[in-house]
Amino acid sequence: MSAANTHLRTALHLADAGVPVLPLRDGKVPFGNCRACAKNVCGGRPNMKRAGTCHCPAPCHAWAAATTDRNVITSPLWVAAWERAACVSYHPGGARLTVVDLDNAAAVAWAHESLPATRTVATTRGEHWIYRGVMGSHNAVRAGIDIKSYMSYARWLGPGTGRMADLPAAVRALVVKEETTPAHGEVVSSLPERATWDRTVAAGCRHTEQYIRTGLERGLALVRARTESGAASQAFGVARFLAAQHTACPGPCGLDAIAWQIVAAAASVGVPEDYAHRAVTNGQQTAERGAA
Repeated sequence: MSAANTHLRTALHLADAGVPVLPLRDGKVPFGNCRACAKNVCGGRPNMKRAGTCHCPAPCHAWAAATTDRNVITSPLWVAAWERAACVSYHPGGARLTVVDLDNAAAVAWAHESLPATRTVATTRGEHWIYRGVMGSHNAVRAGIDIKSYMSYARWLGPGTGRMADLPAAVRALVVKEETTPAHGEVVSSLPERATWDRTVAAGCRHTEQYIRTGLERGLALVRARTESGAASQAFGVARFLAAQHTACPGPCGLDAIAWQIVAAAASVGVPEDYAHRAVTNGQQTAERGAA
């Protein structure tokens, strides 16, 4: 049986069980929007946070296209996607589930110590812990840990083992809701003005000022571009990447000032300040642990 047929058969099996499915392409990411849906000009699907009226027959709009409708799953446009798909994914929230994505051994060890046992699925680098119940999806709630439920997707890696438990308060307590961009004119942050990075706070940095400024501005632009969602996750990644550039410096390198600018960038697109601080701090600490 070809990979496409295997993916399609798996998708139909899940759909019959009430689990909304979606094909993923290489890189474990959804297929891009078609021309009619490009840049969300169609307004988005009705089940998206900013609901539109799009009923595109192609698997556009990522998680929002996930479906249990066999007619859709086996339609020509979806079959074409299955033929190019790298794997099958599903929308946990649509199945009334929450996936705690543990991305490394340290995160798995923490879960065993801190969370109630539930159904687990082995992944390439860690485990998925699956609970019965729905909550918001959040990235980087701890180092190496993402929460995938509503408005998110997870790879289907098999049924897993163990009895599924109800979503515990311990998982809900991991997150602070990350808002999308507020309406125009709303106050997005009460952050006071702080000094930006300059050479005076980085006397022990081995890099040139131009190198630091170029990397920082590119990182801030990536965070500010996340106007719909994912700014905190992007801030985590930028903080981790920039901090990793300085692990061999004698210091100081002004990482506190860099962190503050990343937090401010995330807050400017609607991320709550405490959530932004936590994401950036986790990112920098992850870089430090990786260099240890």
